[in-house]
Amino acid sequence: MPLHGRLDWDKLRVFHAVAEAGSFTRASETLNLSQSAVSRQISALEEALGVSLFHRHARGLILTEQGDLLYKTVHDVFAKLNNVESLLTETKENAEGILRVTTTVAFGSVWLTGRLKEFIRTYPDIEVTLRLDDQELDLAMREADVAIRFNEPKQPDLIQRHLGTQRHNLYASPEYLQERGMPRDMEDLKNHDIVLFGEGVMPVSTVHWLSDMLNKNAIAPRTSLRVNNLYGIYRAVKAGIGIGGLPEYFLQEARDLVQVLPDLEGPPIDAYFVYPEELRNSARVAVFRDYLVREIARARSQFSVFSGSEPRRTAG
Repeated sequence: MPLHGRLDWDKLRVFHAVAEAGSFTRASETLNLSQSAVSRQISALEEALGVSLFHRHARGLILTEQGDLLYKTVHDVFAKLNNVESLLTETKENAEGILRVTTTVAFGSVWLTGRLKEFIRTYPDIEVTLRLDDQELDLAMREADVAIRFNEPKQPDLIQRHLGTQRHNLYASPEYLQERGMPRDMEDLKNHDIVLFGEGVMPVSTVHWLSDMLNKNAIAPRTSLRVNNLYGIYRAVKAGIGIGGLPEYFLQEARDLVQVLPDLEGPPIDAYFVYPEELRNSARVAVFRDYLVREIARARSQFSVFSGSEPRRTAG
């Protein structure tokens, strides 16, 4: 008999709940079934498949290798079914469900999080989950629903919208400048402490622009600190450790910093809103995209950041 002939949806639902809960007792409370009924369903599924799905211990249940394989598959199937159900029923007027958004640690912490309040209040039935990670998550594998990225997406089957272009700038804290003075030109940086990006995941391909520029011009200031995260660089600069290079959106948000050598700009950074093809018709994605575009347009008009954010490439 083929495998699908031995897989009963009700039993799989019970199995998924038990695997999530780690015990028959907690799963029975979630499913509103008796503990004995849950246990019988699992035993019947194991008998049908001819494998053990759980190691039974006094302190709970642990998935076997076969159980872990089944759990990952069932979890993915249930997630896709929930997504399809949402896509079939939602419109822009009743957009609802979970929306998993991912972007870099710095942009999410400094710019995006503070702008979600109005969206959350406007769409109370959308549960926003924000995952900040400098490592790009795999949208095709549904590690997230949508992404705001600062490198042009290369992955196929992804829809992308160009949000705008920014540059890097140099910043320092008022306390640092009061102690060390304001540099007048690039040559003056020889007499200053610099905070540079260190080893780690690069949230943008041009993240080493400052060290490259200094090397190109044979300028060797003291590197006071290396940090493998742009938000960490911001915190170090704010603390007065030295002068650091940060994306332009910090100009709007980091009121506690002073821009240094404003005529000196790093390379451009393009921002993209990205989501998988299968979410093309998702109302959750559409209303979040439209909201994000409006917020960026507002930021551009007020602070001249995100220049040129008219859609350069729109596929959805």
